[in-house]
Amino acid sequence: MQKIRKLDFWTLITVIMVAVFGIFLIYPLFSLFSSALRESSSGMFTLDHFVKFMSRSYYMRALLNSLKIGLAVTVLCMLIGVPMAYIMTFYRIRGKKLIEILIVISMLSPPFIGAYSWILLLGRSGAVTKLFAAIGLQSPTIYGMGGIIFVMTLKLYPFMYMYMCGALKKVDGSLLEASSSLGCRPGRQIWRMVIPLVMPTMLAGALMVMMNAMADFGTPQLIGEGVQTMTTLIYKEYIGEVSGNGNFAAALASVMALVTAALFLAQRHYISRKSYTTNGARPVESKELSSGKKAVAYIFIGLLVFLSCVPHLVVVYTSLYKSDSSMYRSSFTLENYKKVFSSLSKPIVNTYIYGVIAIVIIIGLSMMVAYTSMRRRNIFTRIIDTITMFPYILPGAVLGITLLVAFNHGPLTLIGTPYIIILAFVIRRMPYTLRSSSAILYQINPSIEDASISLGCPPIRTFFKITARLMLPGVFSGAILSWVTVINELSASMLLYTGKTATMSVTVYSQILRTNYGSASALSVILTVSTILSLLLFFKLTGSTEVSV
Repeated sequence: MQKIRKLDFWTLITVIMVAVFGIFLIYPLFSLFSSALRESSSGMFTLDHFVKFMSRSYYMRALLNSLKIGLAVTVLCMLIGVPMAYIMTFYRIRGKKLIEILIVISMLSPPFIGAYSWILLLGRSGAVTKLFAAIGLQSPTIYGMGGIIFVMTLKLYPFMYMYMCGALKKVDGSLLEASSSLGCRPGRQIWRMVIPLVMPTMLAGALMVMMNAMADFGTPQLIGEGVQTMTTLIYKEYIGEVSGNGNFAAALASVMALVTAALFLAQRHYISRKSYTTNGARPVESKELSSGKKAVAYIFIGLLVFLSCVPHLVVVYTSLYKSDSSMYRSSFTLENYKKVFSSLSKPIVNTYIYGVIAIVIIIGLSMMVAYTSMRRRNIFTRIIDTITMFPYILPGAVLGITLLVAFNHGPLTLIGTPYIIILAFVIRRMPYTLRSSSAILYQINPSIEDASISLGCPPIRTFFKITARLMLPGVFSGAILSWVTVINELSASMLLYTGKTATMSVTVYSQILRTNYGSASALSVILTVSTILSLLLFFKLTGSTEVSV
């Protein structure tokens, strides 16, 4: 009887999850590709949208720009993040914990805040631009391809750093000592031993950086000035849907989804062929640097951390200045915050309400998916576990178009409602919590559940009273990271919001476009403070000062 109850309960949960992910993930993706293959007016099957994309240089250039930006940012992040992780792991650096916290804050903040802050510094009327002009020099411009790559690199190198720190800490120190005793020089040691061991992690970090660079909407939109990317092109084509471009926007989103999927599969294939493991468990001991190398290391790390924190320092500073549209007056005031809380309070409330609802759903789904995929393995749970990770590599603009195409008519019409934004949050940010839920479940011995059931506790009650409670620390740590990324979401929200459902990220972007820099700065500070408080809660719950990605 207990087996029947256990089977019935988890079979029901599996069926419900299959239905939920089928309706809200598989069906939207199917609708996206279906819309891309339809003629705009008649609805007949056609390949014209893809032919139009491939035959016109304007559209192909957008794809090439996205790939160029993604590749350039990835290479630069590797050149920055890998050496920085090596120095921070293998050598003693003062203030290491503070440095890592600042890096994490810069990583989890909205990317468009960086673009906005650098406009205030290096824009045509920026503070640094005016300073250079006063002394007869021309400052470097923040606009164009170079500016996009610069801003994205400062935003995304922490991903590479965090990935590499995790991998380097697992390198067996006895291997390096053995190679040194055999006369292997440090440089050769790195290339012949360390790099091969951490190559899978390096490629995972590179993939994450490239996906984020290609998926970024706010940065190229704000400082691109003629540099069209796939995300900005998708947005413009869908906004022009009244001109019959909705199906073409779906085709563009389909191309973007296929490109990211191909990159992901190529990375997985390479890792499956080129992976190395060690059986040792002794970590590398940190060493002292010589005086000259120490100075270079501190300058390198200090400059990077400072540049990463510049956007936050700028928005905090400018939020306290009285502003008249795009002009700042020379007096400190709280007027920007008063204006935000009086006239822009709705987006703030929306952000927290939608975020809380999304996180509750994410926690529930993640726990169920993690448990069924690990404890109740079958073909359906394996499929669910796989498809729930797909949004991890899906650009936000593509997800936005996907949901718009799927739910713009009956029987389930969600366009214009808060539900479609909450749905986007759940789909796109659930992988963080799902991964942490699966990780903590690995550490829970199934015999604990078996003992509870053998003592007469039903399987359902055993899960909620024992297993779920044991999972909560890991679940909450992932949920906080999901929360931080939810409140900073822009790419998908820009396509899904209405005047009544705008979030803080969307409102900051809108205020920047309207040159209301004071309000934009104040809202950006609120977002940044929310991010910092969430990270402090994460550190409190986990008892750690490290964030794994």
